[in-house]
Amino acid sequence: MSLDALLSAFVTLLLVVDPLGLVPTFVAVTDGLPARARRHVAVRASVIATVVLAGAALGGDWLFRMVGITLPAFRIAGGLLLFSIASEMVLGVRIERQTKTAEHALDEHVRNIAAFPLAVPLMAGPGAITATVLLAGRADGHPFALAELIGAICVVLAICCAAFLAGSPLARALGTTGNVVLSRLLGVLLAALAVQYVIDGIRTVLAQ
Repeated sequence: MSLDALLSAFVTLLLVVDPLGLVPTFVAVTDGLPARARRHVAVRASVIATVVLAGAALGGDWLFRMVGITLPAFRIAGGLLLFSIASEMVLGVRIERQTKTAEHALDEHVRNIAAFPLAVPLMAGPGAITATVLLAGRADGHPFALAELIGAICVVLAICCAAFLAGSPLARALGTTGNVVLSRLLGVLLAALAVQYVIDGIRTVLAQ
């Protein structure tokens, strides 16, 4: 992979994942968690997303063809799952996180929200997976080119993790009321994003 191709892959993934755009969502879904747990969520979500995208680069196209899943179907499914989280944020029925929660329960909750919805489908969502599969296709199976693509994925997700960690002071500055308002507002935006995923998937199916 040439330097221009590597830079193109990096910029493409950076724009699709959109680390800065995910910071408000990270702040909203980790509302109520202590600072240490927020850091664990940020790191864990970034690691999971890196593994998912690296897996998509190495065998995503093959896996989709083997199980008969199309990218539009994946996009629709991701949109529906994301909408369920958005509705909970808007209605305020998400699981309450209290700092006095037992350590085991807190750790389990951290693992859950790091995997879903942060890592999948927000960070490693349909758009990012699609872009990764297409970029891997350009590598044409060359190990060195695939290694460079995976390196670009790691750098983008590291930037995402850093942006999440920088967002924690924002949550403290907003206070309880600010976080509640932000959670409801972002829930509406997240619901709109989920619906857009479904619309894009249906539109692609109809176009085919």
